[in-house]
Amino acid sequence: MTILCVRFQLPPMYEAALPRLLGLLEEFTPVVEALPPDGALADLRGAERYFGRDAVELASVIRVRALALYGVDCVIGAGPSPMPARMALRDARPGLTRAVPEGGVREFLAGKPVAALPGVGTATARTLCEYGLDTLGRVAAAPLSTLQRLVGAKAGRELHEKANGVDRGRVVPNGVSRSLAAERPFTRDELDPGRHRRALLSAAEELGTRLRAVDKVCRTLTLTVRYADRSVTTRSRTLEEPTAHSAALTRAAYDMYEALGLQRARVRSLALRAEGLAPAEQASHQLTFDPVDEKVRRIEEVADRARAKFGPRAVMPGSLAA
Repeated sequence: MTILCVRFQLPPMYEAALPRLLGLLEEFTPVVEALPPDGALADLRGAERYFGRDAVELASVIRVRALALYGVDCVIGAGPSPMPARMALRDARPGLTRAVPEGGVREFLAGKPVAALPGVGTATARTLCEYGLDTLGRVAAAPLSTLQRLVGAKAGRELHEKANGVDRGRVVPNGVSRSLAAERPFTRDELDPGRHRRALLSAAEELGTRLRAVDKVCRTLTLTVRYADRSVTTRSRTLEEPTAHSAALTRAAYDMYEALGLQRARVRSLALRAEGLAPAEQASHQLTFDPVDEKVRRIEEVADRARAKFGPRAVMPGSLAA
């Protein structure tokens, strides 16, 4: 085991603490990949040799330091590569690292539902289940040609490899500053799609406001849904054009949400992340000659000035959506 997947139990809207917690991980290894809003991957290949401790022991030290220095607990999954470490994190609990040994990845995966595998969406999981391939163990045992006929040549090959414990991913060092996030936790597990959509609207408007405040646009929007059972679904969408326009971000968020088909899902929180940030002056904007679109953009400018002068609550969330 050389890879840790760490999720810091940050209070809602406290993402500003993540860079300092990443700095804590970088005391052990320079190979740290941020997974905003509250997580990270760390490659401890060199740290194990340097400190003379294995990944699970180093995870315990990281947990103690996070608590002592920042008052933040964390849950940690460990594995020989990023994929099993991420999946082990779902089984982890505070104070206990869930570790997948080098030779035990396939056994660890075998009993899990096919939808638990990163990259397997709702449609793919439904197709596989229709043919009796409802667990990763059954997918691993299925002929490669069968999987390729069901989901396509490239996707079938990747699915077959991952189900058999073959992970070609690696930890890519990055920074949190390349993205912005807005999270909306619910006070209780929320089933109402209307409340889900209102939370997405609020988060998209916050992101748009923050992007415009720093003169940035984003190329990609990512939706993260956390459920009552602690499982997580993540979807990303590349926007038609880089934007900081709240209405465009809201439309993309709604589209991703609708594609998930979350009928009667017990949702604990929704988060949106704007990624691939670039200077606004370098972005092109397709003219629509739509007076409504231009009016909304002018209203956004006025609302931004009001927030800058009177504070973030000067404009109520959703008031620009009409």
